[in-house]
Amino acid sequence: MSPQEESDCPRFDQAHSFSSSDRRISALVRHLTVPTHASPMDSISAAPTSAFGTADSVFAHVVQAPEDPILGVTVAYNKDPSPNKLNLGVGAYRTEEGKPLVLNVVRRAEQQLVNDRSRVKEYLPIIGLAEFNKLSAKLIFGAESPAILENRVTTVQCLSGTGSLRVGAEFLARHYHERTIYIPVPTWGNHPKVFTLGGLSVKTYRYYDPATRGLNFQGLLEDLGSAPSGAIVLLHACAHNPTGVDPTLEQWEQIRQLMRSKGLLPFFDSAYQGFASGRLDADAQSIRMFVADGGECLVAQSYAKNMGLYGERVGAFSIVCKSADVARRVESQLKLVIRPMYSNPPIHGASIVATILRDRDMYNEWTVELKAMADRIISMRHELFDALRARGTPGDWSHIIKQIGMFTFTGLNSEQVAFMTKEYHIYMTSDGRISMAGLSSRTVPHLADAIHAAVTRMG
Repeated sequence: MSPQEESDCPRFDQAHSFSSSDRRISALVRHLTVPTHASPMDSISAAPTSAFGTADSVFAHVVQAPEDPILGVTVAYNKDPSPNKLNLGVGAYRTEEGKPLVLNVVRRAEQQLVNDRSRVKEYLPIIGLAEFNKLSAKLIFGAESPAILENRVTTVQCLSGTGSLRVGAEFLARHYHERTIYIPVPTWGNHPKVFTLGGLSVKTYRYYDPATRGLNFQGLLEDLGSAPSGAIVLLHACAHNPTGVDPTLEQWEQIRQLMRSKGLLPFFDSAYQGFASGRLDADAQSIRMFVADGGECLVAQSYAKNMGLYGERVGAFSIVCKSADVARRVESQLKLVIRPMYSNPPIHGASIVATILRDRDMYNEWTVELKAMADRIISMRHELFDALRARGTPGDWSHIIKQIGMFTFTGLNSEQVAFMTKEYHIYMTSDGRISMAGLSSRTVPHLADAIHAAVTRMG
């Protein structure tokens, strides 16, 4: 090696032995060093070319995208230096101290998994963990569901609720004769994007009535009654996001009869089973009504909220079919949707869920913790309602305690929301949706003061 070559290589203390990584780096540098006698054609010129160096990026035309309307709330919140700031935009449960919660039963399950030395990190099958799929179907449809007993249900593990919806959308775009899906107004902000990019045409039906801050049931029936035969209809199984307004069981029955009479295909988004009322079976009643009549339906299922597994991205997608033979063929095609998308799902989160659902003691512990979360959210609704009433805030705020689930559609307009953010450092989506799970007894007075000021000053 020439002196020049030596000067270009990393030098090490002779007394210090090379680690294997040091030796690899040293060898790589020697390999890449151009010998002094080499021809300029033997190496790539270091001078900038039209494609590299000082030239414009090939992506220079790309414009700055706006923040996601929901996740962007947290971005703005994180930039605010105020010690009194409050984030009510995030759809995640918080404790009374405002901290994220990991369920005790989840920690127990994880510890059990860690202690099992036989566990490996091999790929799961394309459709995921078989036990997870089986137990997820039983959880949402009921263990004694005829559809399960007759093997008419195919369930695949997906990437939480969003991934389940996307897999369902792409399957329908490939294999269903009608590619129009009707979604409620309003709905979760990601729904239109997921279904559009999945290959479906999105239309809407009336759902929320701003005047009553409740369900526009008549408008819903009229719009679904006008939908073309065979159209797909997105239904929130419970705890409608963002409004917190759900149909009654009697209204669900009317919706079922109308949809079946017109041959409309129900596609349920179940993100909050057990998280709305605190009762797993009660929050699945709408889905089970549609399954009980023998008809077909689709269900996207998430464990983000009810097990607090947000970052684990654990979900399931199920299709209830007319026969076991159809279900088998449907599953084979779902594999063809999943394989080029993400190949197969992650193992850890699904293993946590399966561990809890299979063990009677863990399952019971989960239901207790789940009900405690639901009850705390319900108590926050009552505290906020009482605080607004105590302040004499103009308007009828009873919708806060009538709505259910993680979110409340306050009725505040975008100007009032902007006022509350600027003057009180309270962050929420511009449509006035707030996460009740982000509130605590300590922060309710601050929110009530802000709402009172916004309503009295901003009209």
